Amino acid sequence: MKAPIRLGVLDDFQTRSVFFTSWFGFKMYGYTASGNGSGFGNTDLESGRTSINLFETSLPLRLDHEAILAYLLLPPAGGVFLLLVEHKSDYVRFHAWQSSLVFTVMFIIHLIFSWSSVLSWILFVFDLGLIAFLTFHAYQDANNLDRIELPFFGGLASSFVDAE
Repeated sequence: MKAPIRLGVLDDFQTRSVFFTSWFGFKMYGYTASGNGSGFGNTDLESGRTSINLFETSLPLRLDHEAILAYLLLPPAGGVFLLLVEHKSDYVRFHAWQSSLVFTVMFIIHLIFSWSSVLSWILFVFDLGLIAFLTFHAYQDANNLDRIELPFFGGLASSFVDAE
């Protein structure tokens, strides 16, 4: 009988960061893990190693569903909610930070240009497009934990997650 595949082990956990900047100015980071075993936070008592599960979340939802909630759950309030309740997944916390930062600034821009109905509608359509774009990438990239970073906000969100 084959041993189950482990997502990662603390000692032999390899993180390979794949970085590229597309011509839109977005940065994407990919993380891959290798190892063998179950990957559900089990401890191997003989070797003293602890397995890591990068896809585990605090809520009883799948990782990709939690990540898209950061953008779909009444931005920026959805991101703030996930920051309060999600403590295990850096992937979800990254998208929650990015959503909170981007849509707070967009809310302020909406307030500034609220005097013009034409500009308000243009901004609203831009918001919907941005929500669709970020939601699509949060869902699609959850399989390999890729992150799509918006200029300025994505780097700031990554630094907040890395500092936690």
